[in-house]
Amino acid sequence: MKQIHVGLIGFGTVGSGLAQTLYNQKDRLIRKVGAQVVLSRVADINIDSLPEQFSEARLSKDANDIFTDPEIDIVVELIGGMEPAKSFLLEAIKHGKHVVTANKALLSVHGKEIFEAAVANNVEVGFEASVGGGIPVIKSLKEGLVANRIESIIGIMNGTANYILTKMTDHGVPFAEVLQDAQELGFAEADPTYDVEGIDTAHKLAILMTIAYGKNVQLDDVNIEGISKIKPIDIEFAHEFGCRIKLLAISRNHGSHVEARVHPTMVPESHMLANINGAYNAIHFTGDTVGNVLLYGLGAGMMPTGSAVAADVVDIGRNILCSSVNRVPALSYLPENIGTPTITPMAELICPYYFRITALDKPGVLSTISGIFGKHNISIKSVIQKSQHEEEPVNIVIHTHEANEEAVQKAIGEIDGLEVCTEATVKIRILTDDE
Repeated sequence: MKQIHVGLIGFGTVGSGLAQTLYNQKDRLIRKVGAQVVLSRVADINIDSLPEQFSEARLSKDANDIFTDPEIDIVVELIGGMEPAKSFLLEAIKHGKHVVTANKALLSVHGKEIFEAAVANNVEVGFEASVGGGIPVIKSLKEGLVANRIESIIGIMNGTANYILTKMTDHGVPFAEVLQDAQELGFAEADPTYDVEGIDTAHKLAILMTIAYGKNVQLDDVNIEGISKIKPIDIEFAHEFGCRIKLLAISRNHGSHVEARVHPTMVPESHMLANINGAYNAIHFTGDTVGNVLLYGLGAGMMPTGSAVAADVVDIGRNILCSSVNRVPALSYLPENIGTPTITPMAELICPYYFRITALDKPGVLSTISGIFGKHNISIKSVIQKSQHEEEPVNIVIHTHEANEEAVQKAIGEIDGLEVCTEATVKIRILTDDE
């Protein structure tokens, strides 16, 4: 029987998930592929032996043993980080190996170099697991939606942040307390910065935008804001406005320029994304031909991510068997047609806004604030003012109609400069029902 030989670098959570998936689905994959997918080598500096069911795989602490093994067809990198992951992938490609990775951070920063090297060496790059865990979002965008002009990408792409916001919403618990709980349960890393400050989500958005638009979008192109400043009171007010707060990745295609932003967003409860809770992810595409498409599932975890990595291995294995390597371009667009993006300046963004202004409860304060908004052509839709305790500052909550981001920033600067304002104004953008 024909065999596809796999070399795995990194036998951690996802690596062991891939190995277990290939083991559990061995017979099924033979029936679907017509060949046996074999885990032949594993390189990991932190382990001295493999579980018994993988005893036929040769274990090494040196990744070069995989690159130089002529039997290996596909090298899977699952160690994460920039280095040595980048060097490992480039070395594998240099040796004529097809590569698979779940490394969204690496691809969002150095993807151009990796994809160009793969084209030069006529090998494939699989990266399904880099976005959405077990959700087949890359394949759907790259192949299923190939005949569409992608008009927008809006998604919840980080399970940790979504878990935290869900707990804050359902139980009214402060951010720090929920974060600690998430760390104890293993949903959040010891250093949660990438998750809660939106960086992980931005990595994923950059990858999706590159495929959707045929432009080399990188992490630095994405405007990023996190959720660490969200308080239970903001969630309460969101509920009064009929919304839930979510950390969203948002891109809209304006033809000559595209939006690229990640930030907390008030999502109307009637919107599909408002009801994606816990550690789940959901990515919503709008295509000019297909209309609206929503993909939903677990965005991380040993087996869901292992499933996505296995899908890439099988895809590449099938192409090897049929002598059709690179039949589908890695980024959907032919390499020579990948261009440079023009990113919409945040100052040009127009959307409704939520503001929570903390100010001393004195006569004329509200009219002064309203005057500043009016001066900057920001139209107020509704106002809620709630006292906390006697002699303490009050929360003035303002919901606006659509406003320009540049004008909003200027207005906030003036408001925060007022002597009566005791804290920095909280600003959250609002998604409209029809988005």
